[in-house]
Amino acid sequence: MRKMALVIAVLTLAGCNDGKGVDAQKPQPTVASAPAATTGPQWDVEVRGETPQAVSDLSGWLIEHSFVSSVIRENGKVRILIGPFNSKIEAEAKQAEVTAALTRAKKRNIESLVVEHPTAQ
Repeated sequence: MRKMALVIAVLTLAGCNDGKGVDAQKPQPTVASAPAATTGPQWDVEVRGETPQAVSDLSGWLIEHSFVSSVIRENGKVRILIGPFNSKIEAEAKQAEVTAALTRAKKRNIESLVVEHPTAQ
């Protein structure tokens, strides 16, 4: 019976901040929408292997190591991109992380490049 009373008390106290949390979150959407309003260039990290058949293996490896990547086809060429990032500095930092992970895993003949984010045409 004590445990039940304790659970009810904790749930009641946890619900006490519901009104305050809503008020505190109202300014956040305007801040979150500000970076989307910037029209400057965005950057990606392109990861490519020596053989084009390895695209699925390489993208799977990136996902397994917590690098969210996307595979796009551009002018008949398949590219693996991580990003986009709002600045080139952010992209270079992520490139360093990817390169370090590739080195630790002893993956060879794989390069990573910082490229400008492709625009939709």
